[in-house]
Amino acid sequence: MFQGMEYVYEVYKERSFSKAAANLFISQPSLSANVKRIEKKIGYPIFDRSTKPLGLTECGQHYIDAVEHIMQVENGFHDFVNDWSNLKTGQLILGGSSFFSSWVLPPLIGEFSRKYPLVKPLLLEENTATLAQYLQSGRMDFLLDNCELDPSIFDRYVYQKEHLLLAVPESLPVNESLRAYQVPTSSIKNRTFLKMNIPAVSLQAFTNETFIFMKQENDTGKRAARICQEHHFHPRVLFELDQQMTSYNVTCSGMGISFIGDLLISLVPPNPNVVYYRLDEKDSLRNIYFYWKKGRYISHIMSAFLDLLPSFDNLI
Repeated sequence: MFQGMEYVYEVYKERSFSKAAANLFISQPSLSANVKRIEKKIGYPIFDRSTKPLGLTECGQHYIDAVEHIMQVENGFHDFVNDWSNLKTGQLILGGSSFFSSWVLPPLIGEFSRKYPLVKPLLLEENTATLAQYLQSGRMDFLLDNCELDPSIFDRYVYQKEHLLLAVPESLPVNESLRAYQVPTSSIKNRTFLKMNIPAVSLQAFTNETFIFMKQENDTGKRAARICQEHHFHPRVLFELDQQMTSYNVTCSGMGISFIGDLLISLVPPNPNVVYYRLDEKDSLRNIYFYWKKGRYISHIMSAFLDLLPSFDNLI
């Protein structure tokens, strides 16, 4: 019904078939045939051919109103596509757990916003299971997490490697005999502890101490349990928590030992009430990923965000 509407609209503007045909670079008979084809499809005439200049019928006026609305929508969409392709509009939706949303994503979002100030960033803070559902349903563009999500559902980019360390309240007497194993906070922040010849501590040294664990559905909780099992170590667990940041704060209060990633330690303010120990690398080493739904279209905005991320090799 609206195929060929440009012919009708040109006749409407010029109030003349001959002038409209000249503007469209087609013959007048061809133009007339196209207009009659549309009128036949509608079932009613668009133009009142008995008047000079050419007028519209009542049906024709509604047709022109509809054509102008369609043209407005098309022009609006064209403007959007032009702005969107040049990153002058649109939004970027990111998600992460409490730690990632508080400490890791804000600087990245800030850098992106400075470069593309007209793109609206949104940040979702939830547990990993909920965020993975959002990502799979298309409600979110990227998820930052240290867990291993199903590769048949999600694609991923390695943001950086992370090493789990043992965070121990400084007040515990056991630290006195383990000074040779302690990792300085400064070396964690600049990642030089990876090059230092500091041996991994034995968990058996902490047999009589209390531990703070993450829940077993959490990647940190799973790894901590495997590390203890492989070393035939049975920790006395005081709390099982949802968030790594909470576990760290409990350790800072002196209530127990926790397994904490070096990324968190390097970003939060240093706490003199905690000392750190290196663990065997098998289960203490993991990747932090940006995930997105497998097979989805990677928009200009998503590509621009990925382009801002440092290469994996530079972060090892």
